[in-house]
Amino acid sequence: MKNKNMLAAVLAAIMVLSIVALVPGALAGNDNKGNGAPSGQHYNLNLIGKDKIDILPNDDNNGHRIFVNLYKRTKISLEEGPFEVIDADGTDGKAVFQLPKPENTYVTDPATGEVTEFVPGAYEVYIRPLGKPGGNGNITTCAFDSEANETVCSTNNVILVREKGKSTFGDVTQELTTITYFDEESGKWITVDIFDESLEGYFWDYDNNGLRLVQLRFYPL
Repeated sequence: MKNKNMLAAVLAAIMVLSIVALVPGALAGNDNKGNGAPSGQHYNLNLIGKDKIDILPNDDNNGHRIFVNLYKRTKISLEEGPFEVIDADGTDGKAVFQLPKPENTYVTDPATGEVTEFVPGAYEVYIRPLGKPGGNGNITTCAFDSEANETVCSTNNVILVREKGKSTFGDVTQELTTITYFDEESGKWITVDIFDESLEGYFWDYDNNGLRLVQLRFYPL
């Protein structure tokens, strides 16, 4: 009887191990905290929503944060270079953030121009809304087309909603480092990286509706 009980216990243990082996994420997440972001070195950038009457610190843009309008749009101009906040005060409608060329690669459909495969190049970008539940917003990558004399904004944008419970990171590399738009002349979709010479004056259009804190992480590859 004792041997039978021991055999049953061994078989039960084997079954448990088999079940765990069939669930890849059962014991390991993207990082030790399980917040949805990869592990490893990264650059942090916080977008802090402020009312117009709030007093901002006078610290010469030190710190990895940009102050943005709490209930309206903020233009975050993008400049090429190492990660750095150039102008942290976006409450006047415009801030400036510096980041490297993304050097992405993608495969497109020859007939439509749509991206069928996207591979990040120099870095990946992750984002999550934090703070008190409630509030939403979106971030769209845009640029100026000097030939058409118009602003072009990507059809892919980042949708942010601060819901109750734990907030996790999502991969937004494609949304924040490329612009996808429809070219009427060719009848195809066109996708370019930020800082591509076909356009100029790249920026993120952040339309905020009450988000107090949004965190971005940039992971070099």
